[in-house]
Amino acid sequence: MSERVIPGRRGGLISLGAADALWVDLTSNSAVPTAAAAFTCSPAHARVGYVLLGGRVVATVKASGGQWSVPETEVRRAAAELNAVEMDRQDLVRIGPFRGAPKQEHNEKTPLRWRQRITRELQKLGDPERAARLEGSRPNHLAGIDWRLILVEQTRDRTARTWWLPRAVVRLLDAAEHTETQWLQAARTRQENAAVTEPPSRHGQAQAADGRQTTGPDCPTAPLRPYNGELKGHLYAVLSRRPGISHKVAGWTCAVCRTAPAAVLDHCHEHGYVRAPVCHSCNTQERPDHLYGNDIRVAGHYARLFDTHAADWLRHWHRCPGCRARTTLPLPHLAAWTAHIACRSLRPTHRDSRGRKPCGVLRVSWTGSQNAPGSCLLTVAVDFCPFGEHRVLARVPYREAAVRFGSWLAEAAPAVAAAAGPDRLDGLPARFRPVIADTSGEGLALF
Repeated sequence: MSERVIPGRRGGLISLGAADALWVDLTSNSAVPTAAAAFTCSPAHARVGYVLLGGRVVATVKASGGQWSVPETEVRRAAAELNAVEMDRQDLVRIGPFRGAPKQEHNEKTPLRWRQRITRELQKLGDPERAARLEGSRPNHLAGIDWRLILVEQTRDRTARTWWLPRAVVRLLDAAEHTETQWLQAARTRQENAAVTEPPSRHGQAQAADGRQTTGPDCPTAPLRPYNGELKGHLYAVLSRRPGISHKVAGWTCAVCRTAPAAVLDHCHEHGYVRAPVCHSCNTQERPDHLYGNDIRVAGHYARLFDTHAADWLRHWHRCPGCRARTTLPLPHLAAWTAHIACRSLRPTHRDSRGRKPCGVLRVSWTGSQNAPGSCLLTVAVDFCPFGEHRVLARVPYREAAVRFGSWLAEAAPAVAAAAGPDRLDGLPARFRPVIADTSGEGLALF
């Protein structure tokens, strides 16, 4: 579209072409790349009553002359929200493909299921003939974001492809999907109420006083509420079976990042307690990178978990009463901490063009389990060393790792450490789980 935006023209309605130009102009310096045809290019479809811009729904209006328009102020608000998003292109989240993912058909009138849409588009492009046919007509954006410019494709063994997006964009698209769902629910409720109190109009549209036709509710969606420990002490196995729990979870803001809508209940796999509702992005970031059941690779995201955002994540993990009472972490997380923090000085380095580079990839495995800490041993090693050296860095007994973590916790997150320990917990469940018998011969104890 080449329609010119008139400087200083604020408020009122503008055409879709003018909205496209305004969106590009306002987001030209945004860290997140935006599309040049956010209102006129598929999957945007103004006739359904709204257009998604980032995490905001912008309602569309049909004037008496048949032209579709949007409120200029809403476009500017959406652009301001997007410009405030900070994006780290190195902090990536895998978005597919995944085995066993449900196949769904989509068209321009279906709600945003952005992971499935991206998978569908990339699978089409894998076929050269179909890619050639779609080259000039395929959608280039989701919620006004040009995701193709920031998609990272990684190939393993020259056959297995995986697709990755920056975490900030994943959170933004998750927020857009949630906002659209809430908006459609509000629209459905308004239509049902209108059908009871008023006769339906000729085309299912409401007419404004100035002759404009609107197709959606002119009201904001219900705001997300912050999580304030409402699920404290609940067992996941019980809570997850309650009717309507998924709808309740979707009404909270993620308890970790506190920006994206929550989507799942994160829980402690060792003790079974619910920690908090979190978004998909934080849930995947928290999950250990398992190679086998007792073997994990210490990936790059652990720097965020134990360095830059350590206090937030430690507070989240210690929402589990069992982990708080033991003043430690679940075994996979404690193993990752031992490799990443406690054994950091043991990791060798090699010369690089920019100085010294850490050797290979850290991996930590364990024998035994936390249920018998006296016989549990953590082994920290380096894989993929360019010179074939530096295999095993350290073997750390579980008890020693737990003691080291407790000392580090007091320095890294003193508020979390002050609330930990069996003598400093209030409201523990009557049948508390983490007191486990140690069969090593030293008697029963918290470890």
